[in-house]
Amino acid sequence: MLKTAECVTPKHPDKICDIISDAILDECLRQDPNSRVAIETMGGHGIVSVTGEITMNGYVDVKKVVCDLLDDKYGVQVNIVSQSPNIARGVDTGGAGDQGIMVGYACNENKSMIPQELYLARDLCKFIYFGYEEDGKTQITLEDGKIHTVVASFCNVIGDNLFKLIDKWLLDKEVVEKPLIFVNPAGEWDIGGFEADTGLTGRKLAVDNYGPQIPIGGGAFSGKDPSKVDRSGAYKARQLAVQILNGLKAKEVIVKLAYSIGLAKPVMATAIVDGKIIDIPITKELEPNEIIKSLELKKPQYESTAEWGHFGNGFKWDK
Repeated sequence: MLKTAECVTPKHPDKICDIISDAILDECLRQDPNSRVAIETMGGHGIVSVTGEITMNGYVDVKKVVCDLLDDKYGVQVNIVSQSPNIARGVDTGGAGDQGIMVGYACNENKSMIPQELYLARDLCKFIYFGYEEDGKTQITLEDGKIHTVVASFCNVIGDNLFKLIDKWLLDKEVVEKPLIFVNPAGEWDIGGFEADTGLTGRKLAVDNYGPQIPIGGGAFSGKDPSKVDRSGAYKARQLAVQILNGLKAKEVIVKLAYSIGLAKPVMATAIVDGKIIDIPITKELEPNEIIKSLELKKPQYESTAEWGHFGNGFKWDK
């Protein structure tokens, strides 16, 4: 059986946009932990556009946040208004800010409790990135748990150097007899990031979650304050999956939480444990305000979640 997952570096244009959106959120939360934030960023070819909604007690200089991250190299367009009162009235009473199905996952394949193909793609991506800090991607295909194919494309990194790094990384890995290795398969490249391509917040959902083998329920995380259950509900689902995995000594757990806009309690809470469906009690701990409190989601911490994925990196909801 073949399984494939990819990872991208923080210098990938989509990731840059995620990081900008979450850096703005963090600055809002530093000033006002009760900030309501929904920010989208699009960047590319000299211009960064930031749009969305912010309601807070304070003021965030969005252009300064962007310029601090990008060394003042881009023109910045800002179009931000207050949160819609139609949305706010449901959240103000403790209800979910939207409807949706949030998926949490955990498995026993590695210490991060994420699918092995994603774990390895991320590990290789970090291994290369911390030597060069460039725009780049990795991709790992497993055949029955062994590495079958490796793909790595990195800006300003010569193919021979990539081959050497991959060979070094593979030394302690389980590999098929004749693995396929592709480095910069479209040729060497020296134009990356916003100079090469446009980026957009929330466009790397599989990378942010658990890779393509695991279903994705809600929307993007970055730029959203925790009143949005897209984010807080997904984080709680991950925590529940980890706790069930450890508590039952299972191999694989998928948790699904479904919410309705304006209602505090989820309308569905189930887990699939090694293929068997079980109901999760719908208690107060699954309400948005309780999730925010228990996971400490009003703290500025989100820029780091945007860099290497939201799960399996030692966050509070990973435990």
